[in-house]
Order: sequence, then structure tokens, then C-alpha cells
Amino acid sequence: MMHLVCLDLEGVLIPEIWQATATATGISELNRTTREEPDYYKLMRFRLDLLQRYGVGIRDIQNVIKTLNPLPGAVELVEWLQTETRLIILSDTFVEFARPLMLKLGFPLLFCHHLMIDSKGRIIDYQLRQKDAKRKAILALRQLHFKVIAVGDSYNDLPMILSAHQGLLFRPPQSLVQQYTYIPVVNDYGELRAKLHEYFKRPS
Repeated sequence: MMHLVCLDLEGVLIPEIWQATATATGISELNRTTREEPDYYKLMRFRLDLLQRYGVGIRDIQNVIKTLNPLPGAVELVEWLQTETRLIILSDTFVEFARPLMLKLGFPLLFCHHLMIDSKGRIIDYQLRQKDAKRKAILALRQLHFKVIAVGDSYNDLPMILSAHQGLLFRPPQSLVQQYTYIPVVNDYGELRAKLHEYFKRPS
């Protein structure tokens, strides 16, 4: 079986976009992410309501995103993975957010969602690529006879981590560590590379 690595995006390779937007706009409630809120749908509705209340549109968030860079060491990790194996980014971010940062990462393959934006640039809703997209992507890749390794940092990554042949938590919140003691934890890219290299060498 051929290996394939699936990484989350925000918190693993790039900064949290919503938290950066919170800092830029002064809307502290936008600091809440899937590291604290297990229910992605509830979290997104909360975010959209805040954007409407404070008049924050797509251009405002895209201007914040232009100032962000991949986390230190992320570009090198992506380059290493693309030479060692196959890589897919499975994210609950949106195409309208991700492009500038994916360019900085060298354009690895990304599966994510879309935003619904009106003629005035207001974000009025979002459209999932499919419901339960991360888990279903992992299951589909397994059906294609890939040996899948999944890496994420938040509650919304658990479906892919638990569905993969091997899952890892990357710098997770302590609440996740305490609840899922059987999932290995890595806290930097050096540890992550070492674990991945170990998995690559294991017999299929």
C-alpha cells in the first residue's frame, strides 16, 4: 500500500485566520475556534452572525489574510512531504480565504469549502464541499488502497484522525489530549517528521 498524508491547514501549517481577523478588527469573539468549540456548524453560524453585526465583509478578511505567512517550518514540511510521499490538505477553511496562503506553501492539493458572498461583499452563508467531508475523504482514500496518515489539531479533525490508518494530534489543546489519550501527540515539526518517517518505514 502507498502512503498518503492528510494535514489540517489552520493551526498546523498556517495561523488561525479567524483569530488573526479578531486581532485586526477588535472583535474578540472571533478568537473562538474549533479548538474550543467541537460543533463546527454552531461555530460557523456564530461567526457569520458576528460578521453581519459588525459589518465585516470578505475584503476585510482577505486583507488580513494577505498579511499572514505559513508557520515557521511549514513550507519546509510541505516540501519534504511532497518529495517523500503524497500530500493532501483537508481543511474546513474556504477557497476564498486559502489561495494567498496556499501560494506561499507551494500550492499543495487542498480540499475545503466555499463561501456564499452577496454583491456587496457580505459573507451571507457557506457551502460545504460535502457534509462530514474530512472523514469521507479519508474513507475514500482508503478505498483507493492508500495507507492514510492524518494530522490535525482540533475537534473538527477527529473524524479524519480516527478514520485514518494512523492519526496524530499536532499541538492540540489540553482538553483533546485528556479526552483522547490513545492518539499520539507531537508538538513541533521535528517530532512530526520523526513520527511520519517511522510510519513510512513500517511494513504495510
